[in-house]
Amino acid sequence: MRGLGPALAGGRHGPVETERLSRAGGASRSGARELPIRPPAVRPAVVRPAAVGPKGGSKRDLHDPDWVIVVAVIALAAVGILMVYSASAIDSYARSRNTFQMVAPQIAAGLAGLAAMIVLARLDYRYLRKVSLIGVIVSLALLIAVLIPKIGVSSGGATRWIQLGPFFEIHPAEIAKLAMLVYLAHWLATRGTEIRSFFHGTVPYWIIVIPFLVLVAREPDLGTTSIVLFIALTLFFVAGANLFHLGIALAGGAAGGAILVMTVGKYALQRIEVYINPWADPGGSGYHTIKGLEALAAGGLFGTGLGQDRVLVPQDYNDFVFSVIGQELGFVGGLVVIGLFVAIAWGGIRTALRAPDTFGGLLAAGITSWICFQAIINISVVLALVPVTGITLPFVSQGGSSLVVSFAAVGILLSISRETVERGWVNASADSGRGYGRTYIPGSRGSSIVAGPASRA
Repeated sequence: MRGLGPALAGGRHGPVETERLSRAGGASRSGARELPIRPPAVRPAVVRPAAVGPKGGSKRDLHDPDWVIVVAVIALAAVGILMVYSASAIDSYARSRNTFQMVAPQIAAGLAGLAAMIVLARLDYRYLRKVSLIGVIVSLALLIAVLIPKIGVSSGGATRWIQLGPFFEIHPAEIAKLAMLVYLAHWLATRGTEIRSFFHGTVPYWIIVIPFLVLVAREPDLGTTSIVLFIALTLFFVAGANLFHLGIALAGGAAGGAILVMTVGKYALQRIEVYINPWADPGGSGYHTIKGLEALAAGGLFGTGLGQDRVLVPQDYNDFVFSVIGQELGFVGGLVVIGLFVAIAWGGIRTALRAPDTFGGLLAAGITSWICFQAIINISVVLALVPVTGITLPFVSQGGSSLVVSFAAVGILLSISRETVERGWVNASADSGRGYGRTYIPGSRGSSIVAGPASRA
């Protein structure tokens, strides 16, 4: 009825009709019959119901995904395939007369991961909430299965893989990281402000996380255990947890890590000793670290060129792939790779801050912190800034499970980025009607966003 305001300003008649009647006042006084002028008929507005989404809300208002993330991820995967081939071609030819023996599975995994990223980017990420519990159960079952003799594949004193056929292995810990992250984001979004409660928030949260930590550490895989712990702590903080409870969790994690190092075996303590002084045993335990540093030094500013390695580093196509980048592409190439991860961090944080709901914000923050923290740890190992952990460089290191799961995680991140809202410090819609105060995601403070025109009518 807002449009009828001017027409009703003069009472029964609009301002034009009133003026015309006043001019015709003589005719009225002379006895002529004055006919009432009816306002034009106004058809009632037809309000069409909004299309229903997966949770009963309005239809997704989509736009382009964050192309910064897309370009950075594809560039990293391309660099990874190139570096894996360069690092493994000679060894592959010596073993099987086939220079593509190591890189062919990497290319296949990259194509599968790219397909997964495209599918998940087009899928509404809210559907993941419906299968999040199933994902947790399946991932925990795989973590248990890998510890069963004759099912798990052992290598280098660790049992981390399950053999599926003659050419394919899966790393359950990689799947567990994504499954745990999705479920924790869903659980935190529905929990609301209760996350600040010790018995209703902190205790049940860590009851969910601890089984993942114990099973991954049991393999043993201390590097992946640290990634899982970091993902859990990041989501706990971003969700608005009590900082005192967060401090208790940090202290408990540090104590648990120290106990784990003391009980897991000699290799953990040996890695710490190598980190302190790798030149104490340059031909033995410190050989890997020293060769990585020598490779970086040999690269200089612009590198030695593709395939022109002067220093051979063990496992340089996997955990130490950044040493190949630094040697063949030089300091400039290393900076470019680091810059691509910075671009992913920037795009991921921007997506988390502008996510349309709390679940999306937590999910985006968790995926971004996971990929970037893992990259920081891997590069720091090559630079001898932290002890050797055995984790891969996302999208770059050789490893099919890691590549496919990383692509899938980015697909979820892109799905969230397709619904980001330019709103500054305005709140995202409340989750399950509970509100979401005291979160550290700016998009979840204040009033909820109206989704469509039907709700404004």
